[in-house]
Amino acid sequence: MITVFGSINLDLVFNVSKLPGPGETVLCPDYFKAAGGKGLNQAVAAARARPSKDLSINMVGRAGKDEFGDIALTALEGAGVNIKNIRRGPEPTACAAVSVDAKAENQIVVASGANTMLKDDDLPDKLLTPETVLVLQMEIPLEANCKIIQRAKQRGVRVLLNLAPAAPFPGDIISLLDLLVVNEVEAKMMANHNDLDTSSSRAAASAIAGKFSVPTIVSLGAQGAHAFSNNEEWQIDALPITPIDTVGAGDSFVGNLAVGMALNNSLAHMLHGASVAAGLACLTQGAATSMPAYMTIEERLGDLPSAQKVPRL
Repeated sequence: MITVFGSINLDLVFNVSKLPGPGETVLCPDYFKAAGGKGLNQAVAAARARPSKDLSINMVGRAGKDEFGDIALTALEGAGVNIKNIRRGPEPTACAAVSVDAKAENQIVVASGANTMLKDDDLPDKLLTPETVLVLQMEIPLEANCKIIQRAKQRGVRVLLNLAPAAPFPGDIISLLDLLVVNEVEAKMMANHNDLDTSSSRAAASAIAGKFSVPTIVSLGAQGAHAFSNNEEWQIDALPITPIDTVGAGDSFVGNLAVGMALNNSLAHMLHGASVAAGLACLTQGAATSMPAYMTIEERLGDLPSAQKVPRL
């Protein structure tokens, strides 16, 4: 079982010729609405990437009683995610303004809305079992994340935290994790906050893994990813593609890692599938809409060499 405790958004996506600078207005012909939010995206990614529906995917979050909430929950349910533990209240569903330029780079502003109301007691104990992989991100209150991690570990749950967007996080809670996932910026910010090596993203992730004794993966976009665990380092390249929209790549990566954890796959095996899935997510516009299916990922595994062990820094 995978339980995702996190954010639910509605994305307004604008395709622009270039991303605006300070004080600049950029026009584009139209926009489209799509379900989003890191929690929702990762739940959809996991649901689509699972080999069978025997692996249940549960979403715990908050949404408003509005059109945006309807769109988001319909997308989750359509992907096969259990939405019975999503609470809807008077606060508006979170909304993200996503601009994507001609190079597939993006710029995102999020109004958090109902996500700010998510609390640890929104997640029932029945979704926290020794067979559960709990997936968390940083678009919800820090206090809720910390309390949930402590509760989960008391119940024998394996916990994956995607420290995105980056923010300071208590070291004693980080040490409870089973897997930490960061990107280049998040790795350096976390390392800097803890007075660790920030000379490179790889060095930062290695230092984080060592200090907190937590397996740590740093995603590097087109340069693939590095993983640090048990004094070993693994490296995986990125799937060779021409991206259309990179918005959903990180969440596709995390959702697929969660499936790998639930299936008790090796770290190297998890990296391979997640990297392929992240690349495939860049071939379709939108976030949740771009998450690839299990068979699509399986068919492309041969296009990317397996993860390799490399000498430690």
